[in-house]
Amino acid sequence: MKKFGIFSLLLILSLFIAACGNKDAANEEKKDDKVYKVGVDTTYPPFEFKEGNEYKGIDIDLIKAIAKNQGFEIELSPMDFGGIIPAMQANQLDVAIAGMSITEDRKKIVDFSTPYFDAGLTVVVKNDNSIIKSVDDLKGKKVAVKKGTTGAKYAQDNAAKLEIEVVQFNDSPAMFQEVSNGNADALIEDYPVISYAIAQKDLGLKIVGDRLNGDQYGIAVLKGKNQDLLEKINKGLEELKKDGTYDEIIKSYLGE
Repeated sequence: MKKFGIFSLLLILSLFIAACGNKDAANEEKKDDKVYKVGVDTTYPPFEFKEGNEYKGIDIDLIKAIAKNQGFEIELSPMDFGGIIPAMQANQLDVAIAGMSITEDRKKIVDFSTPYFDAGLTVVVKNDNSIIKSVDDLKGKKVAVKKGTTGAKYAQDNAAKLEIEVVQFNDSPAMFQEVSNGNADALIEDYPVISYAIAQKDLGLKIVGDRLNGDQYGIAVLKGKNQDLLEKINKGLEELKKDGTYDEIIKSYLGE
């Protein structure tokens, strides 16, 4: 009888430990089952672009690494940059990573992650242009910008002061071409984007003058929505910076 009692006690204890173990394993395997739709602009190398059938770039690699680190699934939704925030407002997107500068106007509509890249705007002209050497030389000139960007906002906000004509385009390549063809005198673009574009291909363009501002990029969710996701994004970004993954991603595209 005593032996049977001890055996029963050991059996019950073993079952209890196994049950606890299974519960812990289930908790470890538990992850966010929702698939989050991520708005991206794939005409924005080196941050986002399409190569063959594959989406590549700093932003693409970064959001994938964050999602893997934090255990959630994403689905990329490519679109024109100007349509990303409206799509978020229409509940068609959960998050956006698109070389999006953190601005006070955008903060009224979206909540941003901690900054993940220091950018800044710059003036760009044709290689053979010896007249425009800085933003101060744009008076009376036609300036190309990309719709919905901080470059477009800067040009529009300062159009009267600089005495410039602003022309807008849906994507960066079309904007570059306008200046290369001589149809516009200059363009205003994010420094890392145009630096990368010029390094990758002879566009017949050059950067002039100092950076116009100190923009920083952030990952966005609709204001007051998906706060749990935003916390995961911030945590993932922090961990990727600590373990060196962030630096590896940046170096793979910019070599710095």
